[in-house]
Amino acid sequence: MKSAIFLLPLALCLADSTTDRITKEVRHELVMLPFYSVFDNLAYRVDGARVTLFGQVTRPTLKSDAENVVKKIEGVTGVTNEIEVLPLSPNDDRLRIALYHAIFSKPELQRYEMGAVPPIHIIVKNGNVTLVGVVASQADKTMAGMAANSVPGVFSVKNDLTVENAAR
Repeated sequence: MKSAIFLLPLALCLADSTTDRITKEVRHELVMLPFYSVFDNLAYRVDGARVTLFGQVTRPTLKSDAENVVKKIEGVTGVTNEIEVLPLSPNDDRLRIALYHAIFSKPELQRYEMGAVPPIHIIVKNGNVTLVGVVASQADKTMAGMAANSVPGVFSVKNDLTVENAAR
């Protein structure tokens, strides 16, 4: 009976460390995808050994690539792929470039342009824009939203940027 008492906490501890490891590996694998860009948004949820993928991508291959790399992670028993492939649209492509320039040409926001996967993601669907990611201050969030709203041809802007350490 004593061994059962000790095994339960050990199993719970192993389950937590396995979930933490899977969470870290999923994030690593997703950000390492070769065609993941500032115009894509990938998110995920880990429930034990099952992973659910969310977000929006501009290329159908990115959706399947994300699912394939996550399936190969040791300990993952299943993947649910709810990633949305954004519709092909020359107008949305034009808006993506204009939004990129409008946002990252601001001196205060240029630091977010650095890195393989910038912390600000610009999602455009049928002329409607959603900004997602993390910024350092409320001022940066507001400035990015204002820059996006200034682009001609944009129908609406939803600013879902999160301010880093906002709860502190």
